[in-house]
Amino acid sequence: MIMAVAAIAAGLPLLVWSADRFVKGAAATARHCGMSPLLIGMVIVGFGTSTPEMTVSALASLRGHPEIALGNAYGSNIANIGLILGLTALVRPIVVHSRVLRMELPILALATVMAAWQIGDGEITRREALMLLAVFPVLMGWIIRQGLRVKADALGREMSRELNIHAMPLRRSVVWIASGLALLAASSYLLVWGAVALARWMGVGELFIGLTVVAVGASLPELASSITAARQGEHDIALGNILGSNLFNTLFVVGIAGAIEPMAVGTEVVFRDVPVMTGLTLSLFFLARGGPGRGRISRLGGAALLGCYLCYVLILAHGSFGE
Repeated sequence: MIMAVAAIAAGLPLLVWSADRFVKGAAATARHCGMSPLLIGMVIVGFGTSTPEMTVSALASLRGHPEIALGNAYGSNIANIGLILGLTALVRPIVVHSRVLRMELPILALATVMAAWQIGDGEITRREALMLLAVFPVLMGWIIRQGLRVKADALGREMSRELNIHAMPLRRSVVWIASGLALLAASSYLLVWGAVALARWMGVGELFIGLTVVAVGASLPELASSITAARQGEHDIALGNILGSNLFNTLFVVGIAGAIEPMAVGTEVVFRDVPVMTGLTLSLFFLARGGPGRGRISRLGGAALLGCYLCYVLILAHGSFGE
């Protein structure tokens, strides 16, 4: 038990630090290659913050722990909206200015509904996983195309300011990418090993550990970047981190894990976790695009999201320890 806790305690901060190093290095490298700040914000930062989820889920599948792989992806999506956006909006209400992010919201909602429909039969086959991987670049291409059509966007302006603050030489940015990836692999190994050992010691399913400890740990980069961005008034970066991460998790992370090892999906995932993930995603669409205070997630909205997440965690704990 002590070794498991030590592995998780060492793996989580290393995972967060290496992900931050990788994303900043990739963003700086993309800037040197001439990519626009808007696309860097949409693609590099939005999806790069999900590299912990990708490495953890891929490694979990390779080592024969599909419940951790799936729990990590879906649990991260739930934590990103309920915990991270909820806390971020409590710190400072999020005002959505970016037209590109408004266009990305329905894409995320559509991808989430597709994932919910796909696992309705209680499994993710290799064919279904490859379908997710095929859909991802198509949606990515559409989002990028829409982004290129927008001449000026709030996300691009905020990202340009961040890139100027964290500018670095090309050689250093490449070193950051390489070292970040290497440490991501090492920290993911520690986290998966510790999570499996902890689940066995506690006598709970690996799905519970994946949905809680692993998912929240892998989502810490989004928490740090979103709260920091919101406090600096960079609301669109705060929301863009979450939208990009959840889209990446739903399609690419689950697709990679399922392509490595097809997964049987328990009834609790079908009737508990996926409905919660879908409900939170649709509520985000309502709050940030079409609801009262159009384009604004207020402190009240943040409190509601956080409250939903805490209720979900209590349900998880009751299901695992209450019997």
